[in-house]
Amino acid sequence: MSSVIQLNGTRRTRLGKGGARKARAAGQIPGVVYGHGEEPVPVAIEIREFQTALRSHKGGNALVNLKVDGAEYTALVRDAQYDPVSNALIHLDFQHISLTETIEVEVEVHAVGLAAGVKDGGGVLEMIVRTVEVRCLPTTIPDSIDVDVTALQIGESVHVRDLPAEGITILTDPDTTLITIVPPTVEEVAPVEGVLAPGVPEPEVVGAKGKKDEAGADEKDKEKDKDKDKDKK
Repeated sequence: MSSVIQLNGTRRTRLGKGGARKARAAGQIPGVVYGHGEEPVPVAIEIREFQTALRSHKGGNALVNLKVDGAEYTALVRDAQYDPVSNALIHLDFQHISLTETIEVEVEVHAVGLAAGVKDGGGVLEMIVRTVEVRCLPTTIPDSIDVDVTALQIGESVHVRDLPAEGITILTDPDTTLITIVPPTVEEVAPVEGVLAPGVPEPEVVGAKGKKDEAGADEKDKEKDKDKDKDKK
């Protein structure tokens, strides 16, 4: 697990869409801090501070120590919303948690190494499922779960039950397929119409020959007619 991110924020007094737009115009990200049985707290975080703090974080679960107007929260970034057009970060959800209580989070699965079926057999590695759900303490959330795939041959797979689970409980169905090596795709080349295979003689064009013979016969008939005309004279 990466170190805890330190963040400072302020409590938002103006709520709703108008308040969120005002916060964004001031270079802040509107957000909310919520917890079990707690009143949600609307907050605003400086965009530059958040982006700078996040650069040192790995994985998809950012644990933060958030200070808001004298109050302090240990929280998990549960959701980050982005504008579909500009891709700008527009809202953050922080879940107030206890470091001594387990939580459930999604953790990414990473394939490590070059599979033998890909290297030697020309197969293709396919990631079927990229995340698994785990239960653990906030301080033991892994940045990712890495799987060594170097021994995988074509047709072999990695399932949830094959994952290392030290310090965590994996909740995803153990029979779920995560990674598989599929055989290479072979495309059949359709024969091109009109192209002959090597060594096959070109067929005789009957129609052309017939026309040629007819033309020759016409010439002979004309010669005969000329001969007859000469005899008459």
